[in-house]
Amino acid sequence: MNTKELQNFLHVNFEYKEGALHYKNKISHKSKIGEKAGHLLNGYLITQIQKITYRVHQLIFLYHHGYIPKIIDHIDRNPLNNNIENLREVTKSENGFNRGKNKNNTSKYKCVTYMKDKKKWKAYIKINGKQKHLGYFMAPELAYEAYCKFVRANLPIHYLGE
Repeated sequence: MNTKELQNFLHVNFEYKEGALHYKNKISHKSKIGEKAGHLLNGYLITQIQKITYRVHQLIFLYHHGYIPKIIDHIDRNPLNNNIENLREVTKSENGFNRGKNKNNTSKYKCVTYMKDKKKWKAYIKINGKQKHLGYFMAPELAYEAYCKFVRANLPIHYLGE
């Protein structure tokens, strides 16, 4: 089934409301009319259509826009919030900018880490898979300020976030 056929299938068999696809028709022995499509796997809702597994947010994007982009970002970083207003097509780098801080981060700020050997806080950003050094600072707040200044000058404002 090509993309246009899949979109038509979605419109015929599902209703979109409040960030979910609800069955309008019984398309398998597991589906129930009115029930939300999908079950949780690895933090995302997934469902099968004609023996092909899809993430529900991909189908919702397709339902509204007519195509499935390579990368879909959840603006609020919640993979269960599939409201169409919360979904956008992004590049790999843009998707990375909208991530929270790493679990092994030594500060409370995104893209700021303590460098023991220098006894200073390092600010950095990853662009196209490469880390860009933004400087060393005496306090984590100053390092984060440098990160924010770089993002504001070079990227859309919605990529700021902790």
